[in-house]
Amino acid sequence: MNLLFKNTNVHFTSIGKGKAVVLIHGFLENSSMWQEVAKELSKRNRVVCIDLLGHGQTGNLGYIHSMEDQANMVKAVLNHLSLRKYVVIGHSMGGYIALAFAKLFSKNIKGLCLMNSTALPDSEEKKISRDRAIKAVKQNHKTFVRVAIPMLFSEKNRNIFTNEIAQITNEALQMSTQGIVAALEGMKVRRNLTSIYKTAQFPIQLIIGKQDPTLDYDATISQTKNTNIKVIEFPDGHMSHVENKQNLVEAILKFIKTT
Repeated sequence: MNLLFKNTNVHFTSIGKGKAVVLIHGFLENSSMWQEVAKELSKRNRVVCIDLLGHGQTGNLGYIHSMEDQANMVKAVLNHLSLRKYVVIGHSMGGYIALAFAKLFSKNIKGLCLMNSTALPDSEEKKISRDRAIKAVKQNHKTFVRVAIPMLFSEKNRNIFTNEIAQITNEALQMSTQGIVAALEGMKVRRNLTSIYKTAQFPIQLIIGKQDPTLDYDATISQTKNTNIKVIEFPDGHMSHVENKQNLVEAILKFIKTT
């Protein structure tokens, strides 16, 4: 299905019946990353998957896609579907967007699950890294994609999930330079939203990989101190929907029941 958001085409799917669950993919991904997860969740829930701005079959809105831009687009889709309350689950950049959504539309959220993500903003060092990435993308975005995707997996899993890595890479190669740059620019300027962890009126679950090469494990855990956040730890990397698929589905289903 499709709709127009600020004259930009947005692609989304909605399957199943029951409690509404919104799945938000990450950087260089698209809604198809949720295919197997959505199949399981939709047995008892209504599952909405959305291609973010500049990703999948959704067009670009501008040079920078802020997390708030993305959150407002997600809200437009949910309004179009006449949904008022939902569980929101975000992977990586999708987690940043889920947090921005929670800041903007807290009354609509029944539960928030952040998967391989953080509420912290980019450090100064990370911002410099983003600028390097933007430069590399502008020089050759396909080389950037081919290097970036395998590095999301734990070191041992790069040889185990070669087919999955190839598929994810091939899909990411379809993205435009503008879409990749706009996401990097948006992530670079995102806000510190750790306050949501302490003020939220809905349950929050944090799923982390102990060997996640993109997130600081200690910093991620430290955010949850003195909060009611439920932390689920997996032994592998950043791509829990591939590296720890069955355990992930079980953890999400259990979380949805608590909302």
